[in-house]
Amino acid sequence: MTCVAEAWRETEDVFRRARLHYGHGTHNARDEAAWLVCHAAGIELDELAASLGDALTPTELRRIRTLAARRVATREPLAYLLREAWLGPHRFYVDRRVIVPRSFIAELLPDGLRPCFAKRPPGSILDLCTGSGCLAVVAAHAYPKSHVDAVDVSAPALAVAERNVTEHGLRTRLRLLRSDLFAALAGERYDLIVSNPPYVTAASMRALPSEYRHEPALALAGGRDGLDLVRRILAEAAEHLAPRGVLVVEIGHNRAALERAYPRLPFTWLRTSAGREHVFLLRRLDLTDGGAR
Repeated sequence: MTCVAEAWRETEDVFRRARLHYGHGTHNARDEAAWLVCHAAGIELDELAASLGDALTPTELRRIRTLAARRVATREPLAYLLREAWLGPHRFYVDRRVIVPRSFIAELLPDGLRPCFAKRPPGSILDLCTGSGCLAVVAAHAYPKSHVDAVDVSAPALAVAERNVTEHGLRTRLRLLRSDLFAALAGERYDLIVSNPPYVTAASMRALPSEYRHEPALALAGGRDGLDLVRRILAEAAEHLAPRGVLVVEIGHNRAALERAYPRLPFTWLRTSAGREHVFLLRRLDLTDGGAR
């Protein structure tokens, strides 16, 4: 009988030889193989170490090898093959209607934003470009007394988000809306707006590895310099922020381009596991006084 540790090593070797690209929940062959084996064998990830000597059934081993072969042959992100993705401790359903959840903003909720809400938590939150609904769900869990709106221009993406909202038991205080950014939100104001919008530059889109080409281009492509959606958010956000409201946006590797485009805006770059390059914070007053238009 093949044990869990042996299947893990075998799968890792298959992935290494195939020279796969990662970034959809894992960053290397070893971690991706662990995720696949745990999913196929019904093992919680935090129980893997204690399960290494356990024997796999023939059905489990066959499932592991079949999934590994599909991952190599199709170059699809493993999240699509498993129909699951994780953001922190939270599991989400995903398929090819949405990009695989990944955002440094999730790391900041709630502790990284605590200085902004020292007196009281945000009563109202907006997630722009919600996709699978992942950031909206994480925000709702982080601030359990807040009302959350989540918008996306893609109806197929919102269908996935609706499933995740339901599975997380948040239908009573998380509203999904189809909207091109703020278009359907006339008169609405929020204490906190978060967004992980499309921000991949045109040059980077042309060079994407196969894994990323399985994701909806609409959710990735940010125009020539990656800032098309960010510019629109900056131009319109002040009208939808409460007087002490805060805007938090993830922009990938585009910090230098953004600061060149908006030299008068006092961006606060928030510390994440990748440093202070990817997520900025602005207050409403910054946007009205700092030349966002």
